[in-house]
Amino acid sequence: MKMNANQNEHTLSWAKSSYSNGQGGECLEWAPEHARTTGEVKIRDSKAVDGPHLTVSRAAFTSLVSLVRDAA
Repeated sequence: MKMNANQNEHTLSWAKSSYSNGQGGECLEWAPEHARTTGEVKIRDSKAVDGPHLTVSRAAFTSLVSLVRDAA
């Protein structure tokens, strides 16, 4: 897992997590097109779009999504 600050996030297309609520809390975004083309999944806090983001492998992202679904 890498943590990157402002690395091309302005050129990426970000998608909001379906687990994000519509009231500004628990907002997670990821860059699906980047993931499809590179195999790296970039994740960021939608409330801090100019802040740092995480870069994880597809396997790590899949595990994260499974963990969140199981906890819901």
